[in-house]
Amino acid sequence: LPLLLKATLLRLASGSYRPFYNGFYYNHIMNDNDDGQDKVDYFSGAKLVVETSKDPVYSYSGANVTLPCHYRYEPDMGPKRKIRIKWSKLRDDYTKEQDVMVAIGKTYMAFGDFKGRAHIHQASRHEASLVISDVRLKDDGKYRCEVIDGLEDESDVVDLRLQGIVFPYQPPRGQYRLNFHEAEQVCRDQGAILANFNQLFQAWSEGLDWCNAGWLADGTVQYPIRLPRKPCGGVHLAPGIRSYGPRHRHLHRFDAFCFSSALKGEVFYLDRLAGMTLEEAKQSCQDAGAEIARVGHLYSAWKFLGLDRCNAGWLADGSVRYPIATPRANCGPEEPGVRSFGFPSKGRFGVFCYKER
Repeated sequence: LPLLLKATLLRLASGSYRPFYNGFYYNHIMNDNDDGQDKVDYFSGAKLVVETSKDPVYSYSGANVTLPCHYRYEPDMGPKRKIRIKWSKLRDDYTKEQDVMVAIGKTYMAFGDFKGRAHIHQASRHEASLVISDVRLKDDGKYRCEVIDGLEDESDVVDLRLQGIVFPYQPPRGQYRLNFHEAEQVCRDQGAILANFNQLFQAWSEGLDWCNAGWLADGTVQYPIRLPRKPCGGVHLAPGIRSYGPRHRHLHRFDAFCFSSALKGEVFYLDRLAGMTLEEAKQSCQDAGAEIARVGHLYSAWKFLGLDRCNAGWLADGSVRYPIATPRANCGPEEPGVRSFGFPSKGRFGVFCYKER
């Protein structure tokens, strides 16, 4: 033990050890002149303050968005040495934060899915805003802006929310057949992702009422109830989001709540006099220079483009559905929505196709 302690002290004294701060090694962090000599930086009395937007920043799939972040010193001490900026994304399940990008001066590096899509916007001396281009569904969430000046380290959080729609999904096999990982996959297959709690809550506030429990992105299982009733938690419970809490991601099985945002293309309807089988429907879309639409495409077109069609059509998952923006006779219930005929094994219908712009 004495030998180990002595070796450790010698290593520290030799200067080979570098302190580890905020996920990055800082060589000579006290001295930006880079002359190889570390020096003590006594506290100057200036306080570093970092501020982001207190209100959520709204965007949509395929757009460009700026997450504002500014910093200042109290009192202002004039020009400071180069500061370090780090942006990270907080995960829904509260596990380790996801690195987005780091920047020192005009040099920056983006990570993972943000490579080629993220950069720092510095229109003013104390700006550290993050620009994300070609916004994707999974970009939705909370982001931390962290500013590091020597030993001073301050941060603030901004919330990016995508304008979108939540829809419940059951596979052809029926109710409560999906573990968490299968739920993630079926949402991706439908041009969507698993919804988070904020998205489900927003959908509930807009009228979503669904009595089947489904997975959310954080591994919890919940369902939204507007009209309390006996099979859905009881008549004496107030309206709201019912929660089963976290469930086992491999063993437990439920439905899924998927989230889709605005489209970068269009959804259109094709039909033949005698209708089409599913395979004929897929081919018809290909012949039109498109693909057969997914469930997420149809919901997004109904929500954001006002798609209204009182004709049932095939979708990529083998389901048959149709969107109604203006309820009318012979087109289902009195409320707007996407109607479903389930997954017919036989039958001939039209088809909804999707084409990128």
